[in-house]
Amino acid sequence: MGKRKVRVYIAASLDGYIAHSDGTIDWLDSVARPDEDYGYAAFIETIDTVIMGRKTYEKVMSFGGKFPHAGRDCYVLTRTERAPEGQVHFYSGSAEVLLNQIRSKPGKDIFIDGGSEAIDLFREKGLIDSYTVSIIPILLGEGIPLFKERKKEQPLKLVEVTTFDSDLVQLSYEPVNL
Repeated sequence: MGKRKVRVYIAASLDGYIAHSDGTIDWLDSVARPDEDYGYAAFIETIDTVIMGRKTYEKVMSFGGKFPHAGRDCYVLTRTERAPEGQVHFYSGSAEVLLNQIRSKPGKDIFIDGGSEAIDLFREKGLIDSYTVSIIPILLGEGIPLFKERKKEQPLKLVEVTTFDSDLVQLSYEPVNL
């Protein structure tokens, strides 16, 4: 059994934002197509554990309906301890400890499902194995950036590029370990 990979799969505007400053993501509708999921179904089949930030979790829950990660272990990164809700665990420890805990059990890959703070927590420690970023053909001009500013560079290797009729471009990268 190989090491369970930590994977980011996210959409961003061409100018690098994942949401407006108020957290709204209605601009993603510009590429919504009834017969196109941009590879999400195939991606999510490789995942059995999801890690997300508290703000992302609250945003997802505000949509109503069924929790999209039901049936998977989900860890919500938070500063405030809370009791688990089914398979949703609220976690306030270190990223390394959480990953060691998850990886101590057999399973599929691990999905960092946003937001930028959750991604940054794992990125700054070199814990992300792959990034798949769908670039939406829009310039938002402001908002929540996909990546927080860091002084440390992380070289990446392009693994795959996929283009779609909606003008969305999906880029997949892996970190280059120097």
